[in-house]
Amino acid sequence: MIYPANLEKGFYIGVTATSAGFEDEVDLKRLSNAIANFEKRGYPVITTPNVKRSDNKGRSSDAATRAKELSDLVNDPRVRVIIAACGGEFLLEMLPYVDYMAIKNSPKWIQGFSDTTGLSFTITTNLDIATIYSYNFSSFGMKNWHHSLSDNLLILEGNDIVQSSYDMYQDGYYKRVTGLEEFVPEKEVEWRNLPPKGFEGIDEIYIQGRILGGCLDILKSLVGTRFDKTVEFAERYYEDGILWFFESYNLNSEGMMHALWQLREAGWFKNAKGFIFGRPAMYESLYEISYEEIVCSVLGELGLPIILDADIGHKPPQFSIINGAIAKVRSKNKKGTIIFERR
Repeated sequence: MIYPANLEKGFYIGVTATSAGFEDEVDLKRLSNAIANFEKRGYPVITTPNVKRSDNKGRSSDAATRAKELSDLVNDPRVRVIIAACGGEFLLEMLPYVDYMAIKNSPKWIQGFSDTTGLSFTITTNLDIATIYSYNFSSFGMKNWHHSLSDNLLILEGNDIVQSSYDMYQDGYYKRVTGLEEFVPEKEVEWRNLPPKGFEGIDEIYIQGRILGGCLDILKSLVGTRFDKTVEFAERYYEDGILWFFESYNLNSEGMMHALWQLREAGWFKNAKGFIFGRPAMYESLYEISYEEIVCSVLGELGLPIILDADIGHKPPQFSIINGAIAKVRSKNKKGTIIFERR
């Protein structure tokens, strides 16, 4: 596994709009504050032209342009980290135009979540280059950083810290007024353990493996495409095994079942060590089927430990996951920790 060079003082953070961009005044203010927040910490920021555009029906620019602007940052020797401006719906369109050889020749930390899964997962599984599944750039525009954002920066700087589950999380979505809004802690964080059949009495789950995953809404679309090298990746790291992490945006119970079933039948889970799921963002139960029931209906037969409602994904705060690294996850008494080894 290749780990890009750590972020060091004086090197740049590059921001590009791999899906949507910004035009709204509030979003632009948040962008400006995110830039200021990094610069006062010693990290100048470069933004590509499409970051301040969103005039193409949810797209910052056409797919080829998005790929080119990504390449501009990849090829810039001053840049150590590239962060997606925000999420969206259309990143997958740019995958055929991405210059993968440039990324292979000049690995940079590429970070984002949700729609950015299409890029980060593809880079990790195709090129054996670690990526970061964590906040898009706009989150760094809040007035006072949540400590999960500071943890994110520490990881980009090369620190292998222990990330512990947070006390509270934001359950809903709130319209921004100033652009500087922080997270709204509403509900208590409670991880849920689902031990394999026959081990129901245990109160702690520990899973170690090479971590891989992202947003299920996107991953299901990669299955069987020319960008799907997942089975080959799992075989290369057979001795480590794969610790899968997932989260979802707007999959209902039916969509969740379809997504997990598709990944399972494509052979993605043949070398799995276990699963950790983030809090689902917009899960809707059809036929009165709970999230837990859906997950168990597809994955239960594998006889592997499963953790639900972890600090991953759309309901912040979230962990920063080093996609491709060795991860050690421990969950007990509704709380958990994760730490990575870069090997």
